[in-house]
Amino acid sequence: METKLRARVAVAGAGAIGSAVALTLARAGFDVTLFDPAPPGDNASGVAAGMLAPLAEAVFDPVSTPHLALLRRARDLWPAFAEGLDLEILRDGLRIEGEAGWLAGVAARLEALGAPFQRLDGVLIDAEDWRIEARPALAALRTTFEALGGAFETRAFIPDDRPAFRAVVLATGAADASGLAPELKILSPIKGQILRADRGPATGPVIRGEGVYIAPGDSPAIGATMEAGRDDLTVDPSATQGLRAAAIRLRPELAGAVMTTEVGVRAATPDGLPLVGWSATPGVMLAVGARRNGWLLAPLVADLVAAYLKGDNPGPDAASLDARRFSRT
Repeated sequence: METKLRARVAVAGAGAIGSAVALTLARAGFDVTLFDPAPPGDNASGVAAGMLAPLAEAVFDPVSTPHLALLRRARDLWPAFAEGLDLEILRDGLRIEGEAGWLAGVAARLEALGAPFQRLDGVLIDAEDWRIEARPALAALRTTFEALGGAFETRAFIPDDRPAFRAVVLATGAADASGLAPELKILSPIKGQILRADRGPATGPVIRGEGVYIAPGDSPAIGATMEAGRDDLTVDPSATQGLRAAAIRLRPELAGAVMTTEVGVRAATPDGLPLVGWSATPGVMLAVGARRNGWLLAPLVADLVAAYLKGDNPGPDAASLDARRFSRT
């Protein structure tokens, strides 16, 4: 007879959250199949700059401001989650630059949050925000998942697959078409465009300015637009002109850079936190709607999903992320 921990579980969606859920369940002894029709990394998580940055999110995204403590707890799960993975957590922090008046406003928000930061030579420094490189991270998660016996299906999960699994975890972002969970109706899409430059800072902290960030790397990421209500993947140069101009103000050497545009679509709930837990549909669990914090929240969401499937106490953050919280109000 099948034991609970060898139960077959399907995970639909191989972005940051779906991949983290699949890996965590495989580590816990579940028999997991991960479904995604897209090539590896061809999703919003692959486009992302890989921010593990609770403080920056709380300061620059008002929707995230009330959730700073939860976002910090999520970040603190990353070192243990990354053990055994070919994955580097970049802990270079955050450097905030800009005109004096704008910086004063940012400093006031940091102080209101009780956040530790430094003023140094006319800039603000935060040491607590981290990041990872998104596409290599997705590859590392999948490699370890498959090494543990996890299976990958290069197709979408469909309702006809349900009978083969004890449970299905929907981690499909804004694009789910299965019709399996009524709670998904609360989600709204947010289109994000990000620029990749062929030159610029290769290492060091993320640089934030008014309306822009620059994440160092071999192809520095300059981002990102937040186009609420849009779910298309069309490159729109008019929407990224402001990003390019703001990045050049921060680092004039980028004026000569060749920049390419990548597009992803995220899903968001009204309160900015994902839906995590059992759907009203029996056997269906949700792990969707992380807004722009999919990477940051991935280990926390994965731990919650594993706890629900094992029948364990999911912990203090379960109520805030309850998958059915909007249908109960």
